[in-house]
Amino acid sequence: MNIRFRAPCAFLAATCAALLLAACGDGREAAGDAAASAPAADAPATVDPARTPGEVNLYTTREPGLIQPLLDAFTASSGIKVNTVLLKDGLLERLGAEGERSTADVLMVVDTGNMLDLVEAGHTQPLQSAVLEAAIPAHLRGADGQWFAMSLRDRVLYAHKDLDLDSFHYEDLSDPEWKGRVCIRSGQHPYNTSLFAAMIAHHGAEATEQWLRGVKANLARKAAGGDRDVARDILAGICDIGIANAYYVGRMKNAEPGSEQHQWGEAIKVIRPTFDVDGGGTHVNISGAALARHAPNRGNAIALMEYLVSDEAQSLYARANYEYPVKAGVELDPVVASFGELVVDPLPLTEVVANRRQASALVDKVGFDN
Repeated sequence: MNIRFRAPCAFLAATCAALLLAACGDGREAAGDAAASAPAADAPATVDPARTPGEVNLYTTREPGLIQPLLDAFTASSGIKVNTVLLKDGLLERLGAEGERSTADVLMVVDTGNMLDLVEAGHTQPLQSAVLEAAIPAHLRGADGQWFAMSLRDRVLYAHKDLDLDSFHYEDLSDPEWKGRVCIRSGQHPYNTSLFAAMIAHHGAEATEQWLRGVKANLARKAAGGDRDVARDILAGICDIGIANAYYVGRMKNAEPGSEQHQWGEAIKVIRPTFDVDGGGTHVNISGAALARHAPNRGNAIALMEYLVSDEAQSLYARANYEYPVKAGVELDPVVASFGELVVDPLPLTEVVANRRQASALVDKVGFDN
């Protein structure tokens, strides 16, 4: 895998990137009338399913189909059953309502901001693991062990396959050369607010506002839809370039030949933009995991998290989701490998997250989505 991090020592305590969030039900069933009566003196003790040996409870916001291959492989190798509950919304609220009674062992989310929200709300606990620390670069995990990146999602340029373009800076999106030629999804989507927040961190709010106005002026259509719609509209001739996540290209190019998505993927090429600053790299987000604060199956939770950075699991991430592994030396899917070297921007993702709200406010101020 060609992946290179430009991370000076000042960045090592910072972290990112984007990645995974988990959800599981509380595992308790309501007791019937008979169970409510006083048990006989020799009755066996009731076993709490949430604390049953050989199980681990995962609370996640990720689509089950994307992570199930990893969980099945973990169970096959460890014998530990993974109880998974999907929470598309309301993870923070659920954890807050459950409090100390929560049965969550591992929390998996996508987006650095979502991960740090869990940490700041007190729903995680520090974890020292030589396995995790050896596999994950320091700038891709919490300095205090509160969270860990499990995979990377780079924000790249989709360009028409015949366009004579080999390199690009994010700043170039506002160049009048691209007037009426740019497609992008809503500026308020977390994928974009993260990128805009990084722009603020690199150049300041005033410069970023002017840049956003320039990008808006270059849009070929309203900022809307999803990342794959950027490829669709490039094929349709609506635009020539657009910003989107790289892993979608893996899905499109590996789709059934002749399908719409395969045609979209074949219409584009991927260029990894960098920030036009000294040492700037490509903006990434994460999917990540954390040990839940009240984890009842702590040992099994650690076992799962350590498995997720094993060569086997990181390879599954790369082949099943087309995301970049955080662990060096893991083979990539051939389509993703064809994008070339990934040079990760060294900007600490904690700094990016700190600018999220200001980035969102600027999107509204310039009427980016109107």
